[in-house]
Amino acid sequence: MKKLFSLLSSTVLLCVSSCANAAVLAWDSNKVYVSGDEVFAEQQVYQAKYWTQGNDPITAGQWGAWEYLRDCAQDCGATGGDGDNGGGSGDPSRPQPIEGGGYSMTKASLDAAESALTDSDLFVQVKSSIKTRDNAIVEAVTANNTNNPDNVKRVEGIFSQTQWNETFPMRNNAYTYQKLLQSIAKFSGFCATYEDGRDSDAICRKSLATMFAHFTQETGGHDANANVEQWRQGLVYVREAGCSETSAGCSYNAECAPSMWQGQTWPCGKDAQGQFVKYFGRGAKQLSYNYNYGPFSQAMYGDVSVLLKDPEKVADTWLNLASAVFFYVYPVSPKPSMLHVVDGTWQPNAYDESIGISPGFGATTNIINGGIECGLGYEKPQSVNRIDYYRNHAAALNVPIGNDEELGCKDQKRFDTQGAGALNIYWDQDWAYYSDMPEGKSFACKLVGYQTAYSALATGDYHSCVSNYFDVEVIE
Repeated sequence: MKKLFSLLSSTVLLCVSSCANAAVLAWDSNKVYVSGDEVFAEQQVYQAKYWTQGNDPITAGQWGAWEYLRDCAQDCGATGGDGDNGGGSGDPSRPQPIEGGGYSMTKASLDAAESALTDSDLFVQVKSSIKTRDNAIVEAVTANNTNNPDNVKRVEGIFSQTQWNETFPMRNNAYTYQKLLQSIAKFSGFCATYEDGRDSDAICRKSLATMFAHFTQETGGHDANANVEQWRQGLVYVREAGCSETSAGCSYNAECAPSMWQGQTWPCGKDAQGQFVKYFGRGAKQLSYNYNYGPFSQAMYGDVSVLLKDPEKVADTWLNLASAVFFYVYPVSPKPSMLHVVDGTWQPNAYDESIGISPGFGATTNIINGGIECGLGYEKPQSVNRIDYYRNHAAALNVPIGNDEELGCKDQKRFDTQGAGALNIYWDQDWAYYSDMPEGKSFACKLVGYQTAYSALATGDYHSCVSNYFDVEVIE
């Protein structure tokens, strides 16, 4: 938070002369300071000894949180001291009142604030792994095309059209090899090249085996009497069994009401009769509900409305497989992404280990359905299926399974906010009080772990969050 407050919540006082031209911020009772931070108060510069908030440097004393460093020889020239809550300082990084009501803030100041809140190593890794390509590039992908993106070529070299046909002989015709390649083309982080010494091909093989195993559980035939082994019965269903646009039930649109924040954030489409369209499960991962169709549409088109108006695209186009890749590479707080479990980016911390979570296929089952399948002391039938499917897909893709890899999740509790993969990925209003800001408001949003209307992984959502909660007009 320190960087954000320095941009939005502090009056910058520039010391000169004996301060060696170093920019030192005025002490702010609302700010958190850590060891080494310097502040300016009453012509003197102090340095924090340890974490502190609200402890006045002037009255701290030798045993307090602050250590006196030096005097400033000249007035530091404050231009709008503490308590200036009228918002009229003219500083473009601060909210400026607009005639008639509300405030303006510069796009640059909001971008800087957002960047400061999302500059952790984990955030950078997540953002890199979920990058997408333009749909024009995706739709130009065909098998053995020399213009295919590198990650698509890697998949083609590992898993051919022939292997696709052999692995999924019972698949619905809507699931094609070309759509698999297109779905991979959309996400540049899937089967990407790792520059840090990790084996890119091995990670790709394991990613495919993991994803295929979950395909087989979620949309497989599960027919013990068929002449095809069950691990090869994946991708039988495109739409949730018994559901169609014209069938009774299967609406999945209880959250569509305009009075609900979900209905406001992801406005549901309507059919010719004026009824909300249905968001039942579609595609290899059986995407369901408007609050999942909307974010997926945002990631695919930069527009939540495309798939909310036409959810059938998730069944009939390359999105039927891309929806599963989307789920594979995106984290759902406090869980890491399945990709980060497979490629080793996620490593359990002591807390993860204390609740039984370790690297391996079992952790991906925990991500998908941990609340139902994991932590019971025995493997539920669904988990037993997934393990069997994974073993077979791994063997077919030449993926070694180590003796120490945890394939099940019977002893794993659900991922928790204290785990290594926990990452707050939504924005909500920062309710804190700031005496030096207009109306004492923060004019900022904070990261939270629960789903809100604003995603920290979506471009522009931080601006929208601040604009909505603080009546702000964003200007260039």
